[in-house]
Amino acid sequence: MTTGKPRMMVAQMWMERRRLLRAVLTICAVAGLGAIVASAQEYLFSVNKGIELFGRVYREITVNYVDDLDPQKFMEAGIDGMLKSLDPYTVYITKEDGDEVDLLTNGSYGGIGVTIGLRDGAVQVITVMDGYSAQRQGIIAGDRIIQVDSVRVEAKSVNEIRGLTRGSPGTEVRVVIEREGESRPLEFVLVREEIRVKNVTFAGLLEPGIGYIRLERFSRLAGEEVRQALRDIKLQGPVTGLVLDLRGNPGGLLEAAVDVVGKFVPRGSLVVSTKGRRQEAERTYRSDEEPLLPAGALVVLTDRGSASASEIVAGSLQDMDRAVIVGERTFGKGLVQTILPLDYDAQLKITTARYYIPSGRSIQEIDYMHRDREGVFLVTPDSLKKEFRTSRGRKVFEHGGIAPDSTVADADDGPMVRDLYRKSLFFRFVNGYVARHPADTTGRVTDAMMAEFKAFLEAQKFDFQEDSEQRIKELRANAEASHYGTEVLEDLDRLAGAFAAEKTRAFERYREEIAGALGVELAARLKGEKGRIVASLPSDRQFQVALGIVKNPAVYARIMSR
Repeated sequence: MTTGKPRMMVAQMWMERRRLLRAVLTICAVAGLGAIVASAQEYLFSVNKGIELFGRVYREITVNYVDDLDPQKFMEAGIDGMLKSLDPYTVYITKEDGDEVDLLTNGSYGGIGVTIGLRDGAVQVITVMDGYSAQRQGIIAGDRIIQVDSVRVEAKSVNEIRGLTRGSPGTEVRVVIEREGESRPLEFVLVREEIRVKNVTFAGLLEPGIGYIRLERFSRLAGEEVRQALRDIKLQGPVTGLVLDLRGNPGGLLEAAVDVVGKFVPRGSLVVSTKGRRQEAERTYRSDEEPLLPAGALVVLTDRGSASASEIVAGSLQDMDRAVIVGERTFGKGLVQTILPLDYDAQLKITTARYYIPSGRSIQEIDYMHRDREGVFLVTPDSLKKEFRTSRGRKVFEHGGIAPDSTVADADDGPMVRDLYRKSLFFRFVNGYVARHPADTTGRVTDAMMAEFKAFLEAQKFDFQEDSEQRIKELRANAEASHYGTEVLEDLDRLAGAFAAEKTRAFERYREEIAGALGVELAARLKGEKGRIVASLPSDRQFQVALGIVKNPAVYARIMSR
């Protein structure tokens, strides 16, 4: 019973070695070079040696170690250890984690239609998706999950709870929640359904002639969703300009990125090419359809969270001079992964190529195969980055992501508002406010609501640290360490007192930012994720700059001619 699997593994190992040897000999025969033969034989010997040593160490430890081991976990730890010497995108995927791959490739999963996250120390419902079981049964944002079926979840992670709620469509799951304003837990029996994850979370005409699309991921249907969004926008009236928002979009499928670019550029345009160690990794991808928006102002919004497929879209549109990029430099991931099936329903996601956008540049920032003396991965300094040119001759540079044509930093709301977000106090307050005011569906942030929020913060004993407080403390400590006189220390104390007095007015100083944040949170409760997005745009500095460029042809043309 115990020898079958090792024998099968050994047989598979020798089959792999024979296949590798045949491939090596074929290369050598074509090349006809003795040096290549010798080098290939040495490489094959190193591979075989590594397999034998790894297998021997694994067997000896699992059989002879002083304590019992879980062979599966120990094997996975060994694989993870090997892969950590490579880039962070080459990973071993267990059968249990396969759902995330299905979500990326198919854009769907079996679930109840909620997104969950950690808020105020508890796993809570963050958003409820329209049309699915959770919404139909009455789950709302802010509900705290305390039990899934028979499993109490207080000690579970967000990923573990997410896994409990997911499953095959058509199966039932019992969810117990606590809700603001309810004295007892509420129980819901929900039916799992096939959840179609939206790539486009909002699309519409924001002003006459000006469209806006928020694209948040690149699963298989991203291109189709952008196509439908553009058609819907064009049905509302003539489109003279569009803002495509890729901020926070971590990427996804390369083919989906090519599909999205094809909506804006001529058929047959080179979008991206890939080059790898093996010949089959060398491919070119071109747009294969007539564009839906071939002309007109196009602005793409990016930030440091825009990565991978997002960078293909932004970079290729920039290289073809089809769009102006606004916002912040992107993440800088120019590597392509391939998912390989393994035995026992496991998978290996392995980096097989680098991609290059139309100008010929790679945007990969980090060199994962080289480190400095401190073990930090190397990054190419700006002075050594090679210059490339867009189709109209604009200068662009390799590595380090996509640099925007117009750099606009995200707004800093200040330390008080940052702390309110960090402690989820906007989220918590609106949960209670909606429960206390069920008839208020206006979505307006009134003076009465602001007074209620201020009282809520006082009841929570909310405090925060102003940047000036910390600096005064540091300055006084330095003064004491340097033996400054009493008068200087007293002056610093008086200054600290003045800052403390000003801090009591913080609510009024940040009133506009607080009202805006409450308005966004309230819109999310009343109108869902689309309501949240629309409510956030008026105070969104990066979006407002993008909108101004789209609406001003002279500015747009000037940027394109730099």
